Amino acid sequence: MPTALVTGGTSGIGAAFARQLAARGDDLVLVARDGERLEASAAELRATYGVAVEVLPADLGDRDQVLRVAARLEDSSRPVDLLVNNAGFGVHHRLTDPDPAPHEHAIDVMVTAVLVLGGAAGRAMRERGHGAIVNVASTAGYMAMGSYSAVKAWAMTYSESLANELTGTGVTVTALAPGWVRTEFHQRADIRTSSIPAPLWLDADALVAECLADVARGAVVSIPSRRYRALMFAVRHAPRSAVRAASRRLSSSRH
Repeated sequence: MPTALVTGGTSGIGAAFARQLAARGDDLVLVARDGERLEASAAELRATYGVAVEVLPADLGDRDQVLRVAARLEDSSRPVDLLVNNAGFGVHHRLTDPDPAPHEHAIDVMVTAVLVLGGAAGRAMRERGHGAIVNVASTAGYMAMGSYSAVKAWAMTYSESLANELTGTGVTVTALAPGWVRTEFHQRADIRTSSIPAPLWLDADALVAECLADVARGAVVSIPSRRYRALMFAVRHAPRSAVRAASRRLSSSRH
C-alpha cells in the first residue's frame, strides 16, 4: 500500500487529507504536537478504513523535531509516497507589534519546516523515481495581509521552484491554495469571520478531493472551486495598488 505523511493531520484540512487518503487505501503517518489527539485520530482511522496509521508527535517549530520527521521521510526501509505539508496556523499580529515572536514562530513552522521536509521528501522520492509533495499555501499568498500572506506567498513560490527542480524525476509538487475553509483554524487564531460572505466559505473535504485530483494530474498549483479560481485570476491581473487596498479592507474586518 502507498504511504502518505500528513503534518497537522488531526484537524481541519490535514484531517480531511487523512480521511480521504485512508479511504482510498493509503497507509498513514500522522504528525502533530498533541500526542493524545494523534492516538485518538489514528485509532479512528484504523477502525474505519482498516489502514495502518503510524503516529509521530512533533512540534514543527522545534528544529530537532523537524529533523526527526525529515529522517522518517528519508527512511528507505519505510518509503513515503506522498507528503502533505499542512501544519500551520493563522497569525493575528501586526507587523509593527514590538514582539516579533509570533511572526518568527510562523516562519519556523510554515517556512523552515516546509523547506526541510520538502527537501527530505524530494531527495527520497527522486531516488525511487516517484512520489508527490503537497504544500498547503493559501489564496492569502496573493494578497498583502501581514506575515501570513508573506509566508503563504513563499510557500507558493517554493512549491513552483521545487517542482522545477524535480521535473523529469517522477516526483510532482503541488501548492494547494484554498480560500476561507470551515475549520477551527480561524477560532484558534482569534480571527473574526462574521464579515466573510457565505459563498466564500469552502468545505474541507471538497477542497481536499479537488486537490488530490489535481495532484493525480500533476498540477503545480491547485486552487479549489471555480469561484476562487476566478477571484485569484482577477487578483493576479489587478494593479497591485488595488490588491493592497482590498487587503487593507479585509484585514480591518478581521481585527
